[in-house]
Amino acid sequence: MHRVKVRVVEDALDANNTIARANRADFDAHGVTVINLMSSPGAGKTTLLERALGGLSVRAGVLEGDVQGSLDADRLAHLHIPVVQLNTDGGFGGECHLDANMVRSALPALALDDIDLLVVENVGNLVCPAEFRIGEDVRVMVSSVTEGEDKPLKYPLMFRTCDLVLVNKLDLMPHLEVDLERFLHNLDAVHPDVERMLVSARTGEGIDAWRTWLSELVAARSGAAV
Repeated sequence: MHRVKVRVVEDALDANNTIARANRADFDAHGVTVINLMSSPGAGKTTLLERALGGLSVRAGVLEGDVQGSLDADRLAHLHIPVVQLNTDGGFGGECHLDANMVRSALPALALDDIDLLVVENVGNLVCPAEFRIGEDVRVMVSSVTEGEDKPLKYPLMFRTCDLVLVNKLDLMPHLEVDLERFLHNLDAVHPDVERMLVSARTGEGIDAWRTWLSELVAARSGAAV
């Protein structure tokens, strides 16, 4: 019984990866760089997008993943960029992640020829999103200092599979009993030397660096595609 269960999981991931490759081919054909943005609920993904995408030098769009509702998509609407809502609620509480097929179902609503960068804001969860590729170029993870120092050790796959970690809510450090150096040490323990940025979506600290990183990523991908 255990072997059958494992086989089902393997088949599901294989099927997802096949669709992810099809997504990747479509993104490449349109010259779109794709970021899978992940975090726990409330870490600050949407606010960081609000701060960074406003004034960005490249054409950006967002695919907003939530179980229900469109609160985050509504917040991004004032940026006057393409935003498509993708809900995972299928009547049984909703999926805790976006998978490649869900993203593929939303592609007809995205004008890929009109954007250079697509940010897929995944469902807030520190487990499931890390297991499913969606056709992205890179993965960015937001980790709030309010979550404590131990999260890289408790959820290693999420931290291990990302290309950049945004350590958010630095403005709250004076009010927390959190050792930032210990968090960074734990991060290095599961993903040595992964790129990281210390930011505050509230005060704007580190946002210029985050915005520059996004622009340079698109430029690098565009150069590679030529």
